[in-house]
Amino acid sequence: MAADAKLTEIDPALGLLAPFAKVTKGTTASISRMRETALYTDGHFTAKTKVLAAMLWSISARCEPCINYYAGKAKALGATDEEVGEFLAIASTMGGCVGEMWALKAYAAFTEGTTDAAACCP
Repeated sequence: MAADAKLTEIDPALGLLAPFAKVTKGTTASISRMRETALYTDGHFTAKTKVLAAMLWSISARCEPCINYYAGKAKALGATDEEVGEFLAIASTMGGCVGEMWALKAYAAFTEGTTDAAACCP
């Protein structure tokens, strides 16, 4: 499956990344470099922990494509059900009923997701 097809599985709008990058003068590449540095490298926290935090932020923002991506990325980085569960408990606790519903979406993406997280966010 082509990378563009994998991106559009997360959200059809992601198929527009290339033309979007042109009209925004490379913003997409800049954000991707920031993401690589901030999230996908170990520092004081592991990349896995930072991606789980990004998943938590995505739940708070109610961004379903982001939730799907970061849940898949967490799985790819070796996050366990228990580790994801601890972050989802934070979302449920801090967000009440709404937080719990979005945490359930994240849990579904983590346990049932078939999207290759490595394909997103070039």
